[in-house]
This record gives sequence, structure tokens and C-alpha cells, in this order.
Amino acid sequence: MALHSDPPATPTTPARWRDPKRWLWLLGLLIPAFPFLSWGLVSATGLRVFWWTGVLVLYAAFPVVDHLIGKDSANPPDSALAHLEQDRYYRWCTYLYLPLQYGGLVLGCWLITRGDLALVDRIGLMFTLGGVAGIAINTAHELGHKTESLERRLSRIALAQTWYGHFHVEHNHGHHIRVATPEDPASARLGESFWRFLPRTVAGSLTSAWRLEKRRLARRDRSVWSPRNRVLGSWSLSFALFAALALAFGPGVLPYLAGQAVFGFCLLEVINYTEHYGLKRQLLASGRYERCAPRHSWNSDNIASNVFLYHLQRHSDHHAHPTRRYQALRHFDEAPEMPTGYAGMIVLAYVPPLWRRVMDPRVLAHYDGDITRANLQPSRRARLLARYGTTT
Repeated sequence: MALHSDPPATPTTPARWRDPKRWLWLLGLLIPAFPFLSWGLVSATGLRVFWWTGVLVLYAAFPVVDHLIGKDSANPPDSALAHLEQDRYYRWCTYLYLPLQYGGLVLGCWLITRGDLALVDRIGLMFTLGGVAGIAINTAHELGHKTESLERRLSRIALAQTWYGHFHVEHNHGHHIRVATPEDPASARLGESFWRFLPRTVAGSLTSAWRLEKRRLARRDRSVWSPRNRVLGSWSLSFALFAALALAFGPGVLPYLAGQAVFGFCLLEVINYTEHYGLKRQLLASGRYERCAPRHSWNSDNIASNVFLYHLQRHSDHHAHPTRRYQALRHFDEAPEMPTGYAGMIVLAYVPPLWRRVMDPRVLAHYDGDITRANLQPSRRARLLARYGTTT
């Protein structure tokens, strides 16, 4: 089902255009409300399965809703982009995520430590908190690309729950430079399973963030151990958060805080896995990679996933215009399209045979049958070439 808007505005009448998804963006605040929703549903029904609300919604409900609601490929007219970017309503849709995120975290810690939850219930609530934290990294992604200092600070606060503050450095200054190349730890390779990608991207992104900060500080004649090291600063914020929660609720909360953090950043990385799988920028005669283009990101116009993830699935336009706000991101016809939204694709990614069956033929078709143009997993290169061959 596609959403419809008024006829495209002309350059002289941009005010006539209205964002058909304007009020839908508030639905993104449903995700940080998961802990409150879990508590309310368990209290109302007595069904303990609702402590697992985050898992049930992210992995079961959202893929179905994505499929049922369908897609919207409409773009805002060029004449409306400036107005959209300046409308502060959209910023508050992201700002409000944070108080709900941390309110839910405090509630979750209280529920876990008050003593009347079974172990399986505490684990379910831990995963629900982790789902909020994982999507918070996407909220931090939206805020961290902006030039206003307030939004950058809010981005770092959103990342503290997962100890993933180095993402702010690596994503902006590493991934956006090396995207869709073999050198990028956040770009998955054809033939690489998510379970192999996960340790590579976690370790590679952390190492890259540290090197980027070391280089930046060296240019300013500062030690990497300087208080101005943004990686150390982000970890300090996470340490302070966890220490405060441990003091407030007891050290018994720490294993659950660690568990939700791991689940949260793994949720981010499975989304990373889907975004550039097998796609590769070609090397030019100069030895440099070609400029990043829409064809180097997998996209999806599924409405539900886009609303809950602030248009993250319009990933090509994000890489072309990193500071562009989510409400103004556009669809590109030439960008490769996933068969469904991120909600469904991350479920597929957890099962490598299913993922390869769905996505490998799409990568091959994207490169007109020439698999040598794809970003190949080195350990599977010979097998992939033998299976798919090359074109001449």
C-alpha cells in the first residue's frame, strides 16, 4: 500500500506540499516504550511472555506489518526539501527517543532487581531493553550526522547504553569513506555469513575508530590518551551510566546491563550487514575507488521499517547526503532493492542458507551476471567463481 501526497509543489508554491508520513514518524517512539509496554501487558494479562515484547515485536510483528502495509516510493519535491529540513517537529521526533530510552532503562533495572521475576522473565526483559538500545544506535546515527552541537551530544548519550560510542567516530569518518569496499569493516561481502561478519565488523570498527582518533589527535600534537579522545570520552559516559545504575539497583543488575548492550550492538550490526551486502565500488585507473553512488547501497521503501528507523532504508541518499535529515531522504530508481524491509531481512540474515538463497542471486543480477564485480568473501572467492562463473 503506497502513501499518497498532494501533487508535487512547484518552486513558487512549496507550501502546498504536505508530508504524508508527517504524523507516522511519532510511531518511532513506540520502540523506546517497549519496557513500559511489557510491564503494562504483563500486569494486565498475567502473561509473562510479554517480558519478551522487544523480541516479539522486532522479529515477528514488524516483518508481518512491513509486508501487509507495503511500500511508498514517493519523494518530496525539490522545492519542499529546504522547508522539510527546517521543520523542527521532525527533530523532536528523534529527541524524544532519549528520555523514553533512559526512562525505560531505569524501569527495567528496577523490575529486574526487585526480586519477583523468574530468571527467564529477567532475560526476556534484558532482550527487550537491548532492542531499545539497538534502535537507539540508529537514533544516534541520525543525530550524529548533524552539524548542531546539541544533536551530536544527544547522539553520544543515546550510544552510552550499548558502550558503542566509538560508532560515532568510525561511522562518520571511516564507513562513509570506505563504504562498499573490501577495506570497510561495516560492508558485508558476498558469501560472508552474518555470523562471520559480526566479529569482523565489531573488532574492525573499534580498531578503526581508535586509529582515526589517534591520527586526529596527532595532528593537534595531543596524545591518544588525551581527554579529548572521543572514543575514551564515550566509554567514560557508558562507565558512568553503568556505575550509577549499579549503585542505584545493586551490582546484580550488571550482567543484565551487559547482556542488553551486547544484544543492542548486535542488532545494529545485523542491519549493517544488510545495507551493502556484496556491493562494491570499482577501482579506477588512478588506484582510487569510484565515487559512492546509489547502486552501492541496498534500499527498501517498506513504510513500516522506514517509519520506525527514520528512513534508514533510503540508504543511498543518506550516503550521497550524510547531513540530510531523515524526512527529506529520497528514493532512487537505480538503487538495488531488497525484497522486504530491514525487519524481515535481519531475520533472514540470522539463517545464512536462507539469506544466500534470497540475496546472492540479487547481487549477481545487479552486476549483470559478472560476479567478479562484487565484493567477495576472500575465503569463498574460488567457490563463488566456480559456481557463478564470469562474463566476458
